Amino acid sequence: MSAEAPVSRVSKKPVEFECTVASVRMDTHDTATLFLDFGGAPVDYKAGQFLNIDPHQFPALGRLSAYLQEQKGRKEPQRSYSLASAPHEPLVAITVKDEEFIPGLTRYPPLLSPFLVHGRLTGARLKVIGFMGPYVLPDDVEERTGHIVHLVAGSGAVPNFAILKDALHRKLKPRHTFLFSSKTWGDVLYGEELKTLELEHPDRVRVVHTLTRETDESRFGPHVRKGRVSEALLEELIPDRDTCLVYACGPAITPWDRRKALETRTPATPRFMETVLGHLHALGIQDKRIKRETYG
Repeated sequence: MSAEAPVSRVSKKPVEFECTVASVRMDTHDTATLFLDFGGAPVDYKAGQFLNIDPHQFPALGRLSAYLQEQKGRKEPQRSYSLASAPHEPLVAITVKDEEFIPGLTRYPPLLSPFLVHGRLTGARLKVIGFMGPYVLPDDVEERTGHIVHLVAGSGAVPNFAILKDALHRKLKPRHTFLFSSKTWGDVLYGEELKTLELEHPDRVRVVHTLTRETDESRFGPHVRKGRVSEALLEELIPDRDTCLVYACGPAITPWDRRKALETRTPATPRFMETVLGHLHALGIQDKRIKRETYG
């Protein structure tokens, strides 16, 4: 994951915790939220941060891990998962999407995400390392802006969902526009929770979905648009382009994509992040007003 320079206490040294998976909630067919109980240990984090999980702690993954390490010629690294929870909530939560393996497109099968999503881990003990990441609200956010734009795709909604809940809980002044791109309505994360937050805070929260592969025309309306996030839609939703703060999180071109592009001498296809950053820049929104977190 990548983002801008840290602020406040986000640079604290990460700590290893042992926690219990209190419950697992299947959010979509390939995405689950794990609720982690830290057993009363002091947990100090900011909304938008992430934790790491080392796959080597799970015996069930030993053979696949050894195979992948032999193929790659290096040790399998820890995996990072954004927190879906806000600090005021009783349990720490991560939302994990089961990564796809597509022959010819992806180089290696995923190691940890299928296990976390489908492994029936309720009651399991696991070690996590946290908490990290500068993708958080600045301490002086109320002085910086009156409008926070959440621009997310797929599981990129996870840290922004936490940031939104935290900001509303702390009664921070800026209003929020949550623009969420998904494939179909069945792929939307936190749909009911976002709707509830919008109903509870009608003057503070506006949620707009874009669906790129939805075939049910009845789904579309003022709050659900057809197609990808466009420059015109951003122009409509962000009238205050000189003063807003944009938090953008979603898939970006991966190192594997870049290597393949070099080998085939063809440009890497822009993904969500490259596309929306282009739109934001075309609208004159300066980089200093854009925080970003990428995955791929």
